Amino acid sequence: MTQPLIRLRGITKTYGQGATALQALKGVNLDIEAGDFVAIMGPSGSGKSTAMNTLGALDTPTTGEYLFQGLHVETLSRDQRARLRRRYLGFVFQGFNLLARTSAQENVELPLLYRGEAAAARHAMAAKALESVGLKGWEHHTPAELSGGQQQRVAIARAIVTEPAVLLADEPTGNLDTQRSREIMDLLWGLNVNHGITVLMVTHELDMAAYAKRIVRFVDGVVASDERNEHPAGLHAAPPVPEAH
Repeated sequence: MTQPLIRLRGITKTYGQGATALQALKGVNLDIEAGDFVAIMGPSGSGKSTAMNTLGALDTPTTGEYLFQGLHVETLSRDQRARLRRRYLGFVFQGFNLLARTSAQENVELPLLYRGEAAAARHAMAAKALESVGLKGWEHHTPAELSGGQQQRVAIARAIVTEPAVLLADEPTGNLDTQRSREIMDLLWGLNVNHGITVLMVTHELDMAAYAKRIVRFVDGVVASDERNEHPAGLHAAPPVPEAH
């Protein structure tokens, strides 16, 4: 059998020491196959955000093993984890995290700039990413000139411009209305199904989690349930990316 893209074994995370120590993760075991779409849910304090930070190589576990394509991530240095993120991972946040006075094109080019890509390559790759999220023609607009839905699309374009293996989305629809939320979820579904990007998404909204192929629920620092979603909402999504609003 081939190994999963991601494997967590006995992952714990403790913050602080002694009487004030907080154990956020208490022995997490989780396998994620390439091409999966996983919604991670759980109440506040359940450990889901800590698990996402671990999966995104933004934080290291206290104990346990994290294997990414067979590589032991928990043994990597800070610089090595940064290289892993630049090459394999894309991130989307609830707050968009766009540079305010910078155009959509320039925002999307940022990861390529950090990676040392030449200007011509950056321009072409960013334009392609923006077109893939339905924002062709909006390249020179700043975030202030874009709607919330458009800003999140720019953030998604920035996350996928490096063609990552995994897209980690933390409450990607948290700041959007229902219609824009569905458009973003349709977009994530398309990236997963049509481009083979593995999607890991933290959400507290059941109707957004319904798009996932699998729903993992955290409670008190452990995986309480892990279920396949036989009828993901994305199957009924409109095939093309909706027009920009």
